[in-house]
Amino acid sequence: MTARLSIGLVSAAHVHADTYADILQSMPDVELLGLADPDARRGRDFAALHSIPFLGDVPALLALHPDAVIVTSENVYHRRDVEAAAAAGVHVLCEKPLATTVQDARAIVESCARAGVRLMTAFPMRFSPTMARVAAAVAANDIGRVRAVSAVNQGQIPTRHRAWFGDRQLAGGGAVADHTVHVLDLLRWLLCAEPTEVWATANHILHADRTEVETGAVVAVTFDDGTIATIDCSWSRPDNYPTWGGLSMEIVGECGVLDVDAFRQRFVVFDAREPGASWTYWGSDADRAMIRAFLDAVRDGAEPPVTGLDGLRAVEVVQAAYRSLELGEPVRVSAVMPPGPA
Repeated sequence: MTARLSIGLVSAAHVHADTYADILQSMPDVELLGLADPDARRGRDFAALHSIPFLGDVPALLALHPDAVIVTSENVYHRRDVEAAAAAGVHVLCEKPLATTVQDARAIVESCARAGVRLMTAFPMRFSPTMARVAAAVAANDIGRVRAVSAVNQGQIPTRHRAWFGDRQLAGGGAVADHTVHVLDLLRWLLCAEPTEVWATANHILHADRTEVETGAVVAVTFDDGTIATIDCSWSRPDNYPTWGGLSMEIVGECGVLDVDAFRQRFVVFDAREPGASWTYWGSDADRAMIRAFLDAVRDGAEPPVTGLDGLRAVEVVQAAYRSLELGEPVRVSAVMPPGPA
């Protein structure tokens, strides 16, 4: 019988921590040791909700010698938490964005490399069967060379669930930091190309009474193969929208177009007891597939299919987008990268 992997959760800050706890508890080859959180009240509430131990702070969790941890703390604390795990020889799946600055993201990648631990960035859309089919079609040249992509990753404002998403210091920004990274990672994967230039525009028209960070934005990215892409990363879904948001793309090739909606596999549910409609998603679970891929990499001693370097590249684009907002002009991605090896 295969030995169970011992896994710990670091912080209840992120809304995805709830999903990850439920998934880990459902896996027969996993022992969920519990949750560590410097916010004891938040940690105890989360642990009680999920019927898992509250372990106290991160050193207390690491003292149990877990095989791996999933870091779901506020974005600004990712470096602190990942470096602590790496120093203890513990493998890490880190929530996106990998960090709030390129400098911190690079430090995360380098600390895990020095320690010889596996580092994976939480980009679940890589594990969507819908996106896998699109990637295969692009790789097979079904639509010819890709020239342009129009992508949308909109959502509800996350501050309704976790207030810290509206704190620029803790989150690293607003909609640009929150939603650009998912699409950028998919684009790098689909195109097998790297971003070279970023232009961004953003505003605070939506939810102006609820947060001070940008809530609406479009980020335009040029890749080194000449492809241009636009990313609508806005928090533009109303609170009563049937779901949190979605991810769609129009991929334009020289001899065809691919339209993809990654969350279209859904039922529309009308309930006389509730206003409006809701969506029940019946498609595959990308979060579960992502966690399974991470656990398999830990067990096999293999490189995860999505690495820390992938997370770093996404942070570089986010930081370039914020620099573009400051200057009002396009910014080279290389201009935001600190010195040192990639």
